[in-house]
Amino acid sequence: QVQLVESGGGSVEAGDSLILTCTSAGGTFGKYAVAWFRQAPGNEREFVSAINWGGVVTDYADSVKGRFTISRDNAKSQAYLQMDRLKPEDTGLYYCAARVLGTVVAGLGWRSYDYWGQGTQVTVSS
Repeated sequence: QVQLVESGGGSVEAGDSLILTCTSAGGTFGKYAVAWFRQAPGNEREFVSAINWGGVVTDYADSVKGRFTISRDNAKSQAYLQMDRLKPEDTGLYYCAARVLGTVVAGLGWRSYDYWGQGTQVTVSS
């Protein structure tokens, strides 16, 4: 029912910035919570950030708090992840996920999300 597509990944140097975009089709985007997860080679998928249906409530992993900003534009059916002061440990495949229940609950893992994109690669070199 819902399709998500990530874009904006790339290869950058430490300290640089990137913005990722999640574009949605189908469903009612403005009713869903949206989250970003990432997975580094050999590691488990980890939570990065989430935003509630109206864009008012947000949540961040401690590792990215103060450097990353999540936002959304429901009129465009898009969500974004602004990543500043990137570090090599930020390297990974970044996924956009949507949850039909549109509230944000701190610490929700990937199994709580209903729809997923295919990911966009972010590589940060030192």
